[in-house]
Amino acid sequence: MGSGSMPVSVFESQRLRLLAFAGVAGVAPLLFIGGPDWASGPFYRSVWNLGHIGLFALLTLALNPWRWLSGWRLWLATSGIVLLLGIVIELLQSELDRQVDWRDILRNLEGVWLVLAWGPLLSRQAPSNRLSWFLAALTGLILLFELAVTGTVAARQWQVNHQLPMLYDFRQEDPSSFWTGNPSPSTLHTNNQPYSLKIELGTETYSGVSLGNLPADWRGYGQLIITLFNPSQEQLTLTLRINDVDHDRGDNAYGDRFNTRLVLGPGFNTFTLGLDDVRNAPASRTMDMARVRRLGLFSVRLQAPRTVYLSDLRLD
Repeated sequence: MGSGSMPVSVFESQRLRLLAFAGVAGVAPLLFIGGPDWASGPFYRSVWNLGHIGLFALLTLALNPWRWLSGWRLWLATSGIVLLLGIVIELLQSELDRQVDWRDILRNLEGVWLVLAWGPLLSRQAPSNRLSWFLAALTGLILLFELAVTGTVAARQWQVNHQLPMLYDFRQEDPSSFWTGNPSPSTLHTNNQPYSLKIELGTETYSGVSLGNLPADWRGYGQLIITLFNPSQEQLTLTLRINDVDHDRGDNAYGDRFNTRLVLGPGFNTFTLGLDDVRNAPASRTMDMARVRRLGLFSVRLQAPRTVYLSDLRLD
């Protein structure tokens, strides 16, 4: 990869380098301190991830690698070093019990490539050639893609936070952005919704699904309504659990969340649960109903695999 050496320009000015170093010094500690944890929402995570691009763009400006290298050697050497550095950072983060995201390594590279590609074009002394424009366009498109991903997450989270009283929108064709446990949309037993969620239950100790991307503020509502369809003629017992953010960030004690059993007969089963019971469920505190974080449905030690359909989930 060779677009020529980076010419002497504003990109090598002492003032810019000092500002870049200051930015790196301010941002780099955030790789290990602060930031989203496993209980944080999708939008916060997505915005935070963009910081990798900015940090490594600043680092590139601060170090000026084009002072020593040019052309394809510049791109190859800087990419290799940043790749290794990114791997080391992710491994260190894993030792600090922080969540590891290997896509961050790619974002690190994107920050470096942006500076290497756009620097020659923005320099007053930069030569203009097709390769330079191609690299600039390519890295620009990559950045636009990252911004579009964050924009999509923002739009989805706005919808989630404004869909009450529904806790889940059964018009969704892909539940993976909302649920864990791999439920699948189904046109069966929909209860006047476009889809239901088909939940396959196995024979492991705990088998089920968890809704982790849901409206968090349940204040102002009095009841939780759940409708499930049991296609079997045999009863099925499920456990419903609900917890807030404090529980997720605590020790996950059984007595610090809401737990109840739902006994399903054949066909449709609708359960109406009082939210006062949910609020007062933790043994030593009151659940924060403005920051509800997770709702789970699961079975315990089934003798044989079973299937159940979730067709309504809302507050009232």
